Amino acid sequence: MKIDGGVPLTLADVPAAARALERRGYDGAWCGEISHDPFLPLVLAAEHTTDLELGTCIAVAFARNPMTVANLGWDLQAYSRGRFLLGLGSQIKPHIERRFSMPWSSPVARMREFVLAVRAIWSSWSDGTPLRFTGEFYRHTLMTPMFTPEPHPYGVPKVFVAAVGDAMTALAGEIADGVHTHAFTTERYVREVTLPALEQGLERAGRDRSEVGVCCPAFVVTGEDDEAMARSAAAMRRQISFYGSTPAYRGVLELHGWGSLHEELHTLSLKGHWDAMGELVDDEVLHTFAVVAPLDRVVDEVRRRYQGLVDRLMFTLPATLPDEAARSLFADLRS
Repeated sequence: MKIDGGVPLTLADVPAAARALERRGYDGAWCGEISHDPFLPLVLAAEHTTDLELGTCIAVAFARNPMTVANLGWDLQAYSRGRFLLGLGSQIKPHIERRFSMPWSSPVARMREFVLAVRAIWSSWSDGTPLRFTGEFYRHTLMTPMFTPEPHPYGVPKVFVAAVGDAMTALAGEIADGVHTHAFTTERYVREVTLPALEQGLERAGRDRSEVGVCCPAFVVTGEDDEAMARSAAAMRRQISFYGSTPAYRGVLELHGWGSLHEELHTLSLKGHWDAMGELVDDEVLHTFAVVAPLDRVVDEVRRRYQGLVDRLMFTLPATLPDEAARSLFADLRS
């Protein structure tokens, strides 16, 4: 199991943070598309590290088109010397239409075409295959030497698809190199929903489970003392309540019989009562969604929940923890 961290979105903070992740023994680092572009920080992270794998977790596919993403992926793969991982997600309809002013329809079918189109473009650049991609949503049929980027020896990036529901997860199993589960998930949801759906996609494509990496961002509540644990838990309750208020993630709560909690959280979110939402996340919900353990027991708890379940685990240890202690914890987790 590989251990991943996160790259900050503020560009000025990226060099030091990326060097720290590599120094502390992380295998990879992901950058999400939230309030900033997710690709720019990875350029800096590539410049200031040597071995750390670097990926988008996620870039919003439908806010872009396959050609622009293919260019970004090609250049980052070259500049990082083969360390780039392209993580794509669909986002949800309101954001695509109202925030990005882009079309929304048939997200699973559109994502399938998007990934296949990006790969067709890369194939055109890497081996000279004529660009003849014609689909329902995307059409790429023109590529001249002037617009073909310089070759590089690092191959094309692996493509990860973010998924919560069955259909998108199955698609990842069918065509992707990896799947990003959402941070708002549980061990039970991964076992009972994510992995069976992934297997359906693998079976359709005649692929083996080893061909698709499962990457899971883990909620972890930890600290060096009771005060630090309490601060971490309070922040995590707020984060869980935010995701739990979103209709797209209701199914995770419903699997555990907590559909009514979603209704309460959603109602409060519409009123802007963000602080009150965290108070609805009780200890049972907290411990179901998050690993809750002091630093001296956190590795055992993470291993118990995730070992053999996922291939890459993304979580953050306290910044106050010395680098050598972090490396030791990660070594224990990988053993």
